[in-house]
Amino acid sequence: MAITPIAIPQGRAADLNPAVVRRLSSGTFSVFQLDATAYPGSSGSPIYDPVTGDVLGIVNMVFVKATKEAVMSEPSGITYAVPSVHLEALLASEARSEGHK
Repeated sequence: MAITPIAIPQGRAADLNPAVVRRLSSGTFSVFQLDATAYPGSSGSPIYDPVTGDVLGIVNMVFVKATKEAVMSEPSGITYAVPSVHLEALLASEARSEGHK
C-alpha cells in the first residue's frame, strides 16, 4: 500500500484551464493506493489492518486502464481508498450540521 495525492488527470493538455490547474494544485489529498483488484460494487468496502482490525480506509475507486466494460475481464489491479481520517472528519461535520437542524 502506498499513500499518493489524488488528482484526476485530464485526457488532453487542451482540457487544462486555470481553474483545473488551481484545483489540482490546491484540492488534492492523500489516498491509499492498493495493489489489489476491486470490481464494480466494491466501493464503500472497508480496508482493515490485519493485526488490529482497525478500519484504515474505504475503497473509493479503481484505476481503469482500458474501457469500463473491460474492467471485469482485464482489471488493472490498482485500487484507491480514502483514509479513515477523512471519513471521520466528514461524519463529524455531518453530525454537527444535523444538530443544527
